[in-house]
Amino acid sequence: MRIAVVGAGAMGSIFGARFARAGHDTVLVDVATTLVEKINADGVTVVRGEEETTTSVPATTDSASVGVVDIVVFFTKCYHTHAAAESARTLVGPDTVVASLQNGWGDGDVLASVFPAEQVVVGVTYNSGLVEGPGRVIHPAEQPTFVGSFSEVGPEGPELIASALRDAGLVTDVVTPVRPEIWKKLILNAATLPASALTGMNAGALGACADTAALVTDTTREAVAVAQALGYDIDFDERISTILALLEKAGPSKASMLQDVEAGRRTEIDVINGAVVKAADEAGVDVPINRSLVRLIKGWESMRGLL
Repeated sequence: MRIAVVGAGAMGSIFGARFARAGHDTVLVDVATTLVEKINADGVTVVRGEEETTTSVPATTDSASVGVVDIVVFFTKCYHTHAAAESARTLVGPDTVVASLQNGWGDGDVLASVFPAEQVVVGVTYNSGLVEGPGRVIHPAEQPTFVGSFSEVGPEGPELIASALRDAGLVTDVVTPVRPEIWKKLILNAATLPASALTGMNAGALGACADTAALVTDTTREAVAVAQALGYDIDFDERISTILALLEKAGPSKASMLQDVEAGRRTEIDVINGAVVKAADEAGVDVPINRSLVRLIKGWESMRGLL
């Protein structure tokens, strides 16, 4: 298949390299000229423990030069999704699957505002990555990915991208409906990302400290209550036990929002805890902890001129 990965950051590079190594005709699309030049010169290097794998993957800043592909996967920051989608129009034909595996809630809506909703696939991945340098990323461990149809029309689009992901050695399930799975990941992110960003703690430290583990637990409880109010069958005990186990397993890994804070970048708080707060307001659920986390991160962004 011909696959375009839009956004050549940590996750885009990891997935793009895996697609290419599986034999798919893959191209990375990114707006950063220096990053594109580095990838074209030296490939993408993915580090797993003591193992390093370098894969040659063509990269470009000009999506129009690529033509129509079978699958487009978006891995941009949420606040760049609409602009990235508009610039990627030339990649998408009537049979192209348009997929988002981005963090948070709402990227599917953005893609469906640009492309036909029936072509949009949404999902979540529990894989994570850390950029060590241009074209060089750390992929700590293999984790599952879940995909489903945005419009819940049929399984063809999700099955196509799931097939490509499985070819790439990534464990992937097609789920219907997919929105509960997105909320499960949203709850994980809401409970852990801002807490990590505000304290500077890596994943293992966040779960090992009694005070921050309690914060993670209380934030999870609020977010689960919102999901349940929306009609999603999500169990608090399952979520918090899974989240704490993931933190322990992730150990020294740094959350994406902590990486943003350390790099002085705008965060994705609006589509994470901000999405929980928005849904809570609509459902009439009280979420003071999630609301406070949004305000704290917004304060950090305001002080750095990022709003």
